[in-house]
Order: sequence, then C-alpha cells, then structure tokens
Amino acid sequence: MHEIYEPMRAPVHEQVAVRGLRHHVTRWPGGDAGLVVLLHGWMDTGDTFQFLVDAMSDTHAFVAPDWRGFGRSEWPADGYWFPDYFGDLDALLELWSPDAPVTIVGHSMGGNIATLYAGIRPERVSRVVCIEGFGLPRTDPSQAPGRYREWLKELRHEHRLATFPSLEAFTHLLMRRNPRLTPERARFIAQSWTRPAEGGGVQVLGDPRHKRVNAVLYRREEAEACWSEIVAPVLYVIAAQSEFLPRLGEDGRPEHMARIIRRLEPCVIEDASHMLHHERPVELARAIEAFLART
Repeated sequence: MHEIYEPMRAPVHEQVAVRGLRHHVTRWPGGDAGLVVLLHGWMDTGDTFQFLVDAMSDTHAFVAPDWRGFGRSEWPADGYWFPDYFGDLDALLELWSPDAPVTIVGHSMGGNIATLYAGIRPERVSRVVCIEGFGLPRTDPSQAPGRYREWLKELRHEHRLATFPSLEAFTHLLMRRNPRLTPERARFIAQSWTRPAEGGGVQVLGDPRHKRVNAVLYRREEAEACWSEIVAPVLYVIAAQSEFLPRLGEDGRPEHMARIIRRLEPCVIEDASHMLHHERPVELARAIEAFLART
C-alpha cells in the first residue's frame, strides 16, 4: 500500500453557502501579502492544490473552492451552465475580499474561468495565473442543430461516474495514466477525488451530469472579447508536453493570446503534461512566485 502525501501547510476545510448551494472550500492561512484564490479544473478538487501551496512561501494565504457539482460541493437541481461559475466566483470574492482585488490561479477549466472573469470584472482581479487554460476550439453556428439534438438525447441517459474496488486500485490507475505522479501524491489525489461506495470500494466524487454534452456551442469570439478587457497581468502557463494545446493550433499559442490579452507573459514548464500542478509543483511555484514579485 502506498503512503499518502503529508501536507506541509495544514489545510482548513469549510462549507460556505453561495447562491443557494453549499460549497466545500479548502483554506491555507498565511501572511499578509494578499489572498490567492485557486480554481481547479474539470473533475479535480480544490484540495489537490496542496502540492503547489506547500511549494509556495507562506507570505500568501490561499483558498480553493470546489466548483458546484464537483468534489464535496452541492449539486444544483437544474444542471450546469457555464456563466454560473462566474456568479459563484463573484459571490465568493464578495465574501473573501469585498474591498480589494485578488490574485487568481486557475488550472484548465479554472484557468478559463479566471481569464474570462478577469475581463468581465477587471476591477476584482489584480493578477491571473492561467495554467493550461486555453479556451476551446472554434465552433460554427451550423453545428447548433446537431448539438441540441445530442443534448436532448443525453437528457434521457443516466450517466455514472466510475467506481473502483479500492482506493489502492484507483491510485494505481492514476499512476498508469500519469507516470510523472509520485505514489504519495497519487494516493493523496485518489483520496481527494473519491468517497466510499455503497457495497465497498470507492466512488469518484462529483455529479455525473457533468458528462453531458453542453447544449450551447462554445463561442471563441465571445471569449476573446472578454479576454481583450483584462487589465491585470496574466502569466500564461503551458506544459511542455501539453495534450490540449496541439488541438487548438494557432488559437492557443502565446503569440496569438498576447495579441488579445495586453499584459500576457508566457511560461513553459518542462517535462510536464496537463496536470502540471500535480506533477511539477515546485517548478510551477517558482514561476508563480517570480511573477508575483515582478507584478
């Protein structure tokens, strides 16, 4: 059996009521250098930023919510619409930092939320670290009828999230999928992503409805319009072995994004893939701290 990772900075777990839903929140108290808000990606949880927080200095306080329907946060009754993440983030910032803008670090989906929100509400964001948050490929309006048909079909289908015979079995799966994970980190992540299942084993956390196709097409032109209104400096972090950047081609490249986001600074983390905050937390922490010091 693998040993579990032992946090160096003790996390504090809380439940916060936001817009009618209970959100699970992980906090790491720190110094007075300012609040850093950590936004996780799809099917991740806020507490797996632990490795990154441990590699950062203790001058900052960190807080990481589980998005609605992910991790240990409550599930909405009526499904999921992307603008709700902006509403949830806006309400959380009103609780945590009503009078001062904050630094936001977001990974993948969380990175997309962070940069879009920074353009929608520029006065609330002082700096952004966008980790592998490239946006999605462009769509065409002609795809809409087929997308709506697919969504209607999926409404009749009951999705399920995976169940594993043991935490150890899930840990082994994570290590097979990502050889850069240490056994201790893999077990920590496995524990963060699961709960005991009825009848034994572990069940992956989260609402299975996240697996439904989105009824609304991604409109990259609208995303770019939001990005163009960002005034905060942005550290645009790319994994050298990113699985997602090649799918976007020119659209995701730093040179293209820098034409839209005025204060964008590219950063490449070597020997890392998409989950680089799990794989290379020390290198990522160094890049973020240097960025914070410069800005």
